[in-house]
Formats: sequence, C-alpha cells, structure tokens
Amino acid sequence: MLKKTIPSIVLGGAGYVAGEMLGLLLNHPSFFVETVVSSTHQGERVDCVFPHLTGVAGDQVFAEIDSCAERLQGKRQVALFSALPHGESAKILDQVIGQSPAVRVLDVSADFRFSDPDQYERIYGRPHPAPDLLKRFTCALPDLARGDVGDLVSHPGCFSTGISLGLAGLREGDWIEPEVQVSAVTGSTGAGRQLGPGTHHPHRQSSMWAYQPLHHRHQPEVETLLPGLKVAFVPHSGPFSRGIHSTIFARLKRRASAEELADALAEYYASTPFVKVSTQMPTLKEVVGTNRCHLGVAVADGQLVVTSVIDNLVKGAAGGAVQWMNRLFSLDEKEGLVNAVPGWI
Repeated sequence: MLKKTIPSIVLGGAGYVAGEMLGLLLNHPSFFVETVVSSTHQGERVDCVFPHLTGVAGDQVFAEIDSCAERLQGKRQVALFSALPHGESAKILDQVIGQSPAVRVLDVSADFRFSDPDQYERIYGRPHPAPDLLKRFTCALPDLARGDVGDLVSHPGCFSTGISLGLAGLREGDWIEPEVQVSAVTGSTGAGRQLGPGTHHPHRQSSMWAYQPLHHRHQPEVETLLPGLKVAFVPHSGPFSRGIHSTIFARLKRRASAEELADALAEYYASTPFVKVSTQMPTLKEVVGTNRCHLGVAVADGQLVVTSVIDNLVKGAAGGAVQWMNRLFSLDEKEGLVNAVPGWI
C-alpha cells in the first residue's frame, strides 16, 4: 500500500516536462498530486491532455493558478514543482512562494539558474522578472551538490545536465585542461510541445543540424556550475524524440589510461545511484525513460573523449526535479525513480 503523504503541486502542467513529471509523481510512493495548474487547459481532464496517463491520473482536471493560494496557506509542507515557461515561472513563483512558510520549490525553467540578474539579462535579452528572489534559489544538480541547499532549488537545463555530469569528476580531479569542446545532439522533445520547424516530423526525420553554435544559453550554465572551465559548445537537433548524446573533448594534464579515468570517475560518482561510468561508449537506448546518466571514456595520445547520454525529459528535467524533491523532504534519493521502464523506446 503506497504511503502517499506529501502533497505536490505542478505549475505549467501541460508541457512535455510536466507530463513526465506527473507520471513520476503519480507512481511515487510518497508524493501525491494535489493540484495541476495550466492556463491553457483549465477545466480539462489531465488524461485527455496526456493520454498516456489514462488509468493513473483518475478524474483529475487542470486548475487555475488562483487555486494554489488555499493549497499553500498554513504550515503544512508542500512540494511545488514549476514547469512554467522561461520568464513566466519567476513571475508566478514570486507571487506564490510567500503564501506558505513550508513550501519547497523545484523550478525547471531557466529563471533561477543565475544568481546575477545582469547575467540573466545578458543571456536572455530581458530584465529578470523577480530579481529579489534570485539569491534565495540554489541552482545545482542533485548528483553533484553536497550538504543543505535550502528549500528553493533550480534545476539546470538538459544539455547542462549531461555535459556537467560528464565533466564534473574530471574537473574535481584536476585531470583536464580548462578548455573543452562539446558536440551534443538532442531529441525533438527538447524543443517543447508547441509545433515548430524544429519538431515537425517531416522536417526533422532522417535529418540533423547544428543550431546556435558557440552561443547556446546552456554554455554559461555549465561554466557557472563548473567554475574554471571554458566550454565551446555546439548543440544539434537529432531525428529522435527523447534523449541527449553529448561528446566531450578535452586534453589531459597528465598521463592516464581510459581504465584509470573510468575508475576515478566511478569513485567520484559512488555516492549517486544514477551515474554509470565505463570504457564502453553508451547508447541512448540504455537511458531513455530513466533518470540515469551513462558515461563512456576513451583516451589516445593525451586526448580525452567522454560521451554522456541522458533522457532530456527525465534526468534533464522531471526526474532530476523529483530526485531533488526527494532530498528536500529527506526521502531516499532513489525513491520513485528506479522503476523498470519499457525497452527500445
């Protein structure tokens, strides 16, 4: 019998990340979905917008944002997940956070990934919607952060997640020179639910292209998460729905074999159940639908290559958010995230 005792609220509930988040929460043994907010689908059944949740979402319908006020009042602890669009999340959270002294927030938008409002404005081209709230948030990956981070957490972007997990152990062990290069390919779900040229199937299938080379907004995220590294990043759109495959290039500071580096990285990640390291190159099929990140290591003549694969919707967003919220509520970090998933998806 599930012991669901912790109420959760999901904001921006109709996007791909929110759909993934709802699936994880509906199957979670401790969190229950109390309210799902969507301004575009208010009053509609959740399982009509997300048919894959039929049979598990019950008769739950999307609510309006005003319904959160009564849910957040008082001293009870509430898990608040925001999957609102960039720019909108900060405005809404600025309104609702003060309504409950016990709310714990996990935001998967880009609104709280930089503590400096000027840096945010340089990257996004507009002033931050809630600058006074910025310094109250911690932006970090649950697999890398140690100690208490407070009750307001921002999850890094999906590219940032896969790249940072590929580099963090190398940086910590002082294995590599600071200049690194990354080429990464993402699936169409990374572009969001709204139809556009980057997600339209006839345009995307059997094709691949680079976009925003050397100027993608996740590049400064990685450099903020891993101070001291200088990252040259070229993202690509791939002809598949889910997943990110990142290839990371770096020069070694000292001689080491692939086996030695894999062992060192495995030791670095020993405290997280979601990162696997090998000298074999991983494939997307190994991780799609899971909260895992698989790393592959290769070395030749002082040149290091690390390949990193994640599911952009799970490890890169919704799964990382649930992993964080498990920690914020002192639950086992793996809770609700180690279920068997279908293969070959």
